[in-house]
Amino acid sequence: MSDPLRVLNPVVAEDVQLHRALGPLHLTLIGVGAAIGAGIFVIAGTVSAQHAGPSVILSFVIAATGCFFAALCYAELAAMIPQAGSAYTYTYATMGRFMAWFIGWNMVLEFGVSASTVAAGWSGYFMNLLHWFGISYPEAWANAPIAGTGISDMHLTGAVMNLPAFVMLLLITAILVIGISQSARFNAAMVLVKVGIVLLVVLFGLPYVQAANLTPFIPPNTGVWGHFGTSGVLAASGTVFFAYIGFETVSVAAQETRKPERDVAIGILAALAICTSLYVLISIVLIGIVDFHLLDVADPVTFALEKVPELRWLVLPVNIAAIAGLISVAFGSMYGQSRVFYGMARDGFLPPVFARVNPRYRTPALCTVITGVVGAVIAALFPLDILADLVSIGTLMAFISVCAAILVLRHTAPDKKRKFRTPYVWFTAPAGIATCGLMMFSLSNGTWARLVVWTAIGLVIYFSYSIRHAAPFKWSVTNDES
Repeated sequence: MSDPLRVLNPVVAEDVQLHRALGPLHLTLIGVGAAIGAGIFVIAGTVSAQHAGPSVILSFVIAATGCFFAALCYAELAAMIPQAGSAYTYTYATMGRFMAWFIGWNMVLEFGVSASTVAAGWSGYFMNLLHWFGISYPEAWANAPIAGTGISDMHLTGAVMNLPAFVMLLLITAILVIGISQSARFNAAMVLVKVGIVLLVVLFGLPYVQAANLTPFIPPNTGVWGHFGTSGVLAASGTVFFAYIGFETVSVAAQETRKPERDVAIGILAALAICTSLYVLISIVLIGIVDFHLLDVADPVTFALEKVPELRWLVLPVNIAAIAGLISVAFGSMYGQSRVFYGMARDGFLPPVFARVNPRYRTPALCTVITGVVGAVIAALFPLDILADLVSIGTLMAFISVCAAILVLRHTAPDKKRKFRTPYVWFTAPAGIATCGLMMFSLSNGTWARLVVWTAIGLVIYFSYSIRHAAPFKWSVTNDES
């Protein structure tokens, strides 16, 4: 029997393979670690104050539903094509090399820029922790030297660089180089810390929830679209979508998983379920113990806890959890970035140096170092408001491509044996495309403008290098032979 999804015309011959060391628990923790961060520590409070009120709980569920459709498609493709690269690899297998490059280039926004964004946010929590212990640190070395909300209004701030963010990403890069098993253990420790403290907040905070703070569940619309009411719930769901993007990191790890045909599906769905549960629970506590109008602050969780004298002892642990949580999110983003670059270089889209696997650590060490240093420099120079908008649009495009890819394979290889099958695929995949497309087109014009610039840069690279080095196709997609 022939393998209908076999590698054809390999561009990079590899003497050393990536180490298959991950199981379902590792994958679940990678997914949770990459997702639980800003969604709990910032977004829930901000969005409730600006858009949805108590119904932000419903917004999290709506966003999770869209991610769930995409997750089911990811699970089937990861089982069929257990290679590094995630959406990039799946697009290559079904839509050809140009679309593969386009999606892979946008995944740089999802993973690489996301890591830099998280590192910049982490620096703020780190500074708060230093202040808690009475340690002074020069502001000029903790802020970005460039500021601005768009392209035309960027200006210098007078700061030197965001040194804590720079150092944090370099340390994560070093851990990723050492090896996937060691990296997974580090990530697991960070995840356990932040999830444990989040559960403490839920456990001790629930008794102080006041029903009056949760009513009306959907505050009446103020006359402005997206400002409370039903439109506020929908607008909030588009914002809290950012809290879920980390689960895709699980599929990136397929080539380093012992049983990818089974474990990737478990990891993706388990991570999504855990994250949704935690988001809903923390939202109930957060909004239940303080008026949601007051939560439009940088640290809504600690702000809410300080309003209840009996819960103030949790402020320091929450601060520590935020620091650990954002470290693990940056870890997941850097891991995903290095593996996507590895996959693209392995196929000839990028220079072969990115596909070299270190014989000692069995990781794409040089690729990891290069992407880590670039990410650290970006985090040191640019603030959150310039970086954040780039992340979402790249992620949504990747989700849409995966949902489309599963439909292509169901048509071109209907008899291919699938160890995991997306249920009700002709409903699930289109629903994923529609949901993610709606969120994508709700983004600002500025975000679309930056996407155009980013795409133009990618096209220059593609037509100057990739088109001459990448194989025209990589996978033979036919039905199983009996």
